[in-house]
Amino acid sequence: MSSTEQTPRPGRLTAAAAVAGVEGLALLAGGLYMLVAVLADRPDDLTSGLMGGATLVALGLIPLAAARGLWLRRSWSRGPAVITQILALPVAWQLLQANSVMIPAGIALAVLAVTGLVLLVSPSTTEALGIKRPGQDPA
Repeated sequence: MSSTEQTPRPGRLTAAAAVAGVEGLALLAGGLYMLVAVLADRPDDLTSGLMGGATLVALGLIPLAAARGLWLRRSWSRGPAVITQILALPVAWQLLQANSVMIPAGIALAVLAVTGLVLLVSPSTTEALGIKRPGQDPA
């Protein structure tokens, strides 16, 4: 096999990239919605609304970059993807504590975050990204 050929991308790596991409798109969409809503409604606290929307947009770029990196088998991408999953868990917990229509969103986010974590720490994902386990020879 030549150095330009790679083994096929493991399904778990592809799925992990998809999970990160879905989360990134959701954050991006939520941030854009918030920005449009704030600008359309002209609330009393325009600055807070704009900052909240801009923050969600910026946070959405992190898992999107990680998803692209995972797709391209970049080892650096696993870190931001794992952090995104870990940060999603308390958000999901808060949504599950609400007595509202947000409970299904909390369930969906929790399932995505746990699924993403399992996929990201999978041995096939680790190997495909070229990440060495502790004690493994750096050959």
